[in-house]
Amino acid sequence: MLTGIEEVDWASLGHAYGPADDVPALLRALASPDPAERETGLDGMYGAVHHQGDVYDSTLACIPFLLELVADPAVQDRGGIVELLTSIGGIELDDEDDDLDGPAGPGPADAEFVPAANFAMAAAAVAAGADVFLGLVDDADPEVRLAAPVALASLHPDPARVLTLLRERLTVEPDTEVRLALVEAVGRIALRHASLRAETVDWLGWLARAAQDPGLRLAALAQLARCAPGRIPEDVVRRVTELLEEIRTAPVPDEGGGETAAARIPVTLVGQVRELLGEQVAERRTPWTEELLRTLHGALDDRVDDRIALILAQLRSPDPGQRSDAIWLCGGLIRLWRGRYEEVVALVGAQLADPDARLREAATSFLERLFELGSPAADALAGVLAERPGGAPVGGGLAELTGRTGRDGALLALARSGDVRAVPLLARALEGRGEVRRELLYAVDGLGPAAAGLAPLLRRRLAAVELDEDLYDRAAPLLYALAAVRGGQALPEVLRVLRGAPEHRREWVREAVARTLGAFGPAAREAVPELRELLGAETASVATAAARALWAVEGDAEAVVPALVRRLRPGASGADRCAAAQALGAIGPAAAGAARALRPGLTSRDLWERVRCAAALWRVSGETERTLPVLLAAWEENRHARVEIAACLAEMGPAAAAAQLPILTELTRRRRHNAREGASGSHDVHQDEKLLTLCRAALALMERPARPWQDGRAAGDGIGHAEGGGR
Repeated sequence: MLTGIEEVDWASLGHAYGPADDVPALLRALASPDPAERETGLDGMYGAVHHQGDVYDSTLACIPFLLELVADPAVQDRGGIVELLTSIGGIELDDEDDDLDGPAGPGPADAEFVPAANFAMAAAAVAAGADVFLGLVDDADPEVRLAAPVALASLHPDPARVLTLLRERLTVEPDTEVRLALVEAVGRIALRHASLRAETVDWLGWLARAAQDPGLRLAALAQLARCAPGRIPEDVVRRVTELLEEIRTAPVPDEGGGETAAARIPVTLVGQVRELLGEQVAERRTPWTEELLRTLHGALDDRVDDRIALILAQLRSPDPGQRSDAIWLCGGLIRLWRGRYEEVVALVGAQLADPDARLREAATSFLERLFELGSPAADALAGVLAERPGGAPVGGGLAELTGRTGRDGALLALARSGDVRAVPLLARALEGRGEVRRELLYAVDGLGPAAAGLAPLLRRRLAAVELDEDLYDRAAPLLYALAAVRGGQALPEVLRVLRGAPEHRREWVREAVARTLGAFGPAAREAVPELRELLGAETASVATAAARALWAVEGDAEAVVPALVRRLRPGASGADRCAAAQALGAIGPAAAGAARALRPGLTSRDLWERVRCAAALWRVSGETERTLPVLLAAWEENRHARVEIAACLAEMGPAAAAAQLPILTELTRRRRHNAREGASGSHDVHQDEKLLTLCRAALALMERPARPWQDGRAAGDGIGHAEGGGR
C-alpha cells in the first residue's frame, strides 16, 4: 500500500499553505481503519492539496497514490477519494464552467499563481489511470458506485466504452441514487462528446417514456432537457407534476447498503456540516428529486411560465420536502428572471403557517428579499406576526421581534413590502431593550407617512448609543430611519453623535449625520454651523452630503454651489467629481451656474462620472442635446447604470423621446438587468423592479405634451427618489 511514498521529496513540493511534507500523513490517513482519521485525511486534502480547486505540484504527486487507494477494496470510504480524483482530474464538475485555468485561490504570501499547465497535467494523469474506475460500477460499497459514474463520464478517454457500461449497469443496479447517477453520467457524456449525442439523446427519450421507476423517468427527462433543449416536450409541466406525485406515493424500498454518513462521528468542522446535511437528507423520502428539478429548471432556462407552473405544482404538494425545494428553486428563478410571481408569492406565504420548521425558514428567507414583490404574502406575514409561537397573541414579550429570528425575518419581509401593519410591530421592537436587526431600520423608508410615529422611539434608541468605536455600526441604521421619518425632533441626539464621534470611522459617521440633517430640512437649522464646517471636509462624500444638507436646511445655493464646483476641478478623483455632480443635481436649477464645470465630465473616461455629470447637467440647466446622447450611450455600455439613467429620463419627459426604443427594449426583456449567475445581493430583485417602474414612468411622461423644463423636472423628481436607498 502506497509503495514509493517515501521516495517522493515532499518537502520540496508545495500546497496552499507551504511545503507539502505533511501530505504523506494525509494519504496514509485515507487508508486508515479509523473513520475519524479518514475524515481528517480527506478534509486535509481538500483544505491544502486541492485547496479551492487548485492543482499544485504536490497534487500531481498524489495522483498515483490516490488511484492506488481507489483500486484497493480493503480501503473504506473510497467514494470520497473517487470524488477527489474527479475534481482534480476533471478541472470542473459543472458543465457550464469551461475555465481551464481554474480558480486562483489564496495561498501563502510568497506563493506564485498556480500554473494552468498543472490542470492539464492533472487531467492527463488521472485519465491515464481511469481504467480503475471501470471496476467500481459494481463495487460492494454503494458510495463508491455512486461516485464512479461521474468519474468515468468526466475522466475516461474512451467515452463510447463508458456509455455502454453505464447503460448496461443501469439494468441491474439496485440503489435508487446510484441509478440516478448513472443517468446523469450518460447526460454528461452527451454534453461532452458531440459524436455520441444523437444516440444518447434518443436513449434518454426512450428511458423517459419506458422506465418503470418514476424517478428514472424524471432523471431521464431532466438530462434530455439538458442535452437537447429542443426535445423538451410541450407538456413538460404535466409530465413532471405527475411523476412527482407518483414518486411521492410510491413505497420507498429498503435498499440498505453500508454505513451512512450520519452514523459516523465527525471530528472536523467540515465533517460536522456533512453530518448535518446527512441528517436532513435522511429525513426526506426522496431527497434526490431536488437535484433533478434543479437540472430541469436549468434546462428550461427562459421558459419562465413553465418554470413557474412547475413551482406552483410543487408548492401545492402534500410533501413538505417538495414544497421546500420549490421555494429554493423559485429563489433562483425570481432572482434571474422577470415574470408574474403573484400566485407563487402567495403560496410561499401560506407555508409560514406550516408545522415544518425548515419549510417556514425557507419561506421567510425567500420573502425577505422580495421587497414590493412580497405584497401577495403580506396577509400571511401579518397573520404570523399577530400571534406568538403557540398561538398566543403578541403581548409584553419582545424577544421574538429582536435579534435574528424567523419572526423578525417575517417582520422584515412585511416592512420591505411596504405594508403599514409593520409599523406597530417595529414600534414594539424599538420599545424593548434587545438589539433590533439593522435591516429592519433600513426598511423604514418604504413605509411612508405611517412610520412617522416611530421617531420618538428612534430618538430614544439613538440617545442610548455609546460614543465608542462601534458608534457607526450602531448609529447609522438609526440615523437612516430617522431620515426616512423626517424625525427632526431628534436633532439634539443627532448632533450629539456628530460632536462625539470617535476617530474610528469618524468620516462615515459625519456623512451619515449630514444625510439625516438634510432629510430634516429647515428643522435642522441649529446644525448649520456644524454643516458649514463639514462643507470644507477633506473627504468628498462628507463635504457633498453637508452641501446637500445645507441646501435643504437654508435653501441658499450661493453658500454651497461654489464649494461643490471646486470638487469638480481637474485633478480631483473620479469619486469626488461623481459625489459633487450628484449633489449639484439634487440642488437643481438653483445650481445653474455649475453647468460649465459639469460639461467636461461628459467626456470622462469613467462611465459613472459621465452618467452623473450628464444627469446633473440636465437637472441644473435642462441641456438635452448634450446630455441625452451621453446617457443613452452609457445605457448600452453598462446595464448597472440603468436605474440612475432611467430616473433622469423620467424627469426629462418628452425631451427624452429618443430613449423610447431602449426603454421599450428593456421592458420586453425577460432576464433581470442585474442578473448574475452564481452571485446575488439582497437588493437585486428590488433594484430591477425599480428599473421597470422608472422605465414605465418615463414612457408615460414622454407621451405627455411638452412643458417648460423646470415643470417637467418637478413632475419627475418624485419618481427617481420615491423608494430611497441604503448605503
